[in-house]
Amino acid sequence: MSNPPFGFGPPDPDKRGDNDPSNPGQPGGAEAFNQLGQMLSQLGQMLSQAGSSSGPVNYDLAKQIALQNLSGRDDAKIGFASESGGDSATAVRDAAHLAELWLDAATILPAGATSTVSWSARTWVEKTLPTWQRLCDPVAQQVSGAWMQALPEEAKQAAGPLLSMMGQMGGMAFGSQLGNALAQLAQEVLTSTEVGLPLGPATTSALLPANIEKFTEGLELPASEVLVFLAAREAAHQRLFAHVPWLRQRLLATVEEFARGITVDTSALESLAGSIDPANPASIEEAMSSGLLEPQTTPEQQAALKRLETLLALVEGWVDVVVAEAIGDRLPGAEALRETLRRRRATGGPAEQTFATLVGLELRPRRMRAASSLWKLVGDRHGLEKRDGLWSHPDLMPTAEDLDEPLDFADRMAEQPGLESDLDPIAELERTEKAEREAREAKDADSGTENSGAEPPTDEGKGEGKKDEGNSPS
Repeated sequence: MSNPPFGFGPPDPDKRGDNDPSNPGQPGGAEAFNQLGQMLSQLGQMLSQAGSSSGPVNYDLAKQIALQNLSGRDDAKIGFASESGGDSATAVRDAAHLAELWLDAATILPAGATSTVSWSARTWVEKTLPTWQRLCDPVAQQVSGAWMQALPEEAKQAAGPLLSMMGQMGGMAFGSQLGNALAQLAQEVLTSTEVGLPLGPATTSALLPANIEKFTEGLELPASEVLVFLAAREAAHQRLFAHVPWLRQRLLATVEEFARGITVDTSALESLAGSIDPANPASIEEAMSSGLLEPQTTPEQQAALKRLETLLALVEGWVDVVVAEAIGDRLPGAEALRETLRRRRATGGPAEQTFATLVGLELRPRRMRAASSLWKLVGDRHGLEKRDGLWSHPDLMPTAEDLDEPLDFADRMAEQPGLESDLDPIAELERTEKAEREAREAKDADSGTENSGAEPPTDEGKGEGKKDEGNSPS
């Protein structure tokens, strides 16, 4: 069980002196009163925040808890200070500049980041919280809504203002969980796109040097090589997210679709209530951990999960191939580092595990190796232009079935006349959007002309129109 927020909870008698090196013995009466005053002050702050919070999650509380948990870290020294006296921000910018130069020869997509920055763990929390809000709101709304719907109408009317207080306390509970999880995740992520989603601001490449330095300690590789390799992966992600406009929205919308489908078996509430003894707090914790209220996965969620896993695999596979081709033999340890990151992503590293706790969804590109093989095959057969041109429209992208038969997909590409070698994916996307917009405008204009006639259509005409419409091709 995780530590309660703000240090609430009974003290451990075996560790009384651990938190106060200057006084290893039992605290005196004055110190005990000071601790009690601090706890009451923190409780008052939480309640005041709950009163001003709106929505299913108290994000102000989440941010406060996350930053407080990270307050012991030395954000002024965030690793990778060069021997020449430069700081970590300079090292990150130099690594990113070198990575961008190498990537230019490995993809037709231009650089997508307008700035490259080094983040501390606290900065990561502040910069990514807006995206977490978008991802976590659907989950919290579904879970809190299930509790409200389970109450009988008589209970809702009798509760009155108490329901609003329950909603605020629920927002505090979600905020506390989110804050603790973000604090843990902020100490582990290496880049802003490590979980496969664009969590940070658009067109901003961000690396966390302190976490990268800690990650490098377990590898027998020079720190500079690891930094350049991770900078290349971050830059490749940013090229996709910046120049494939539909990708960012599609990824986030699919996660939201999965979250909105979460359902809770409210019939289990009766069994849960019968197993709780109000006089025994342990029974409440045991009942909550019994699994009675675990979300049920629906067929719609399974379909959304399959689409998300396929798209994540295609993104990670493309990045894997492009970075490998860009770096080539320039970094001696690149292949070993590539395999390490493959396993970290496929088996579910700390980032994926924490995200699963927050949203109930594992962001594991389980088929990343298959996607890498497909992108490699397409690039070898048809060149970089055709390979990267597939990103110009979602309908051109490989499907889950194509990952099973990459040879068939590569053969079909040779027969597609729409993928010329000089294809500009951005221009192709703009042409597609323009054609769809003009088609909609023409349809609206035709509809307005038909409805302006003096005589309304007869019933017989309507029937014939419906018949013709049913026989028309879709």
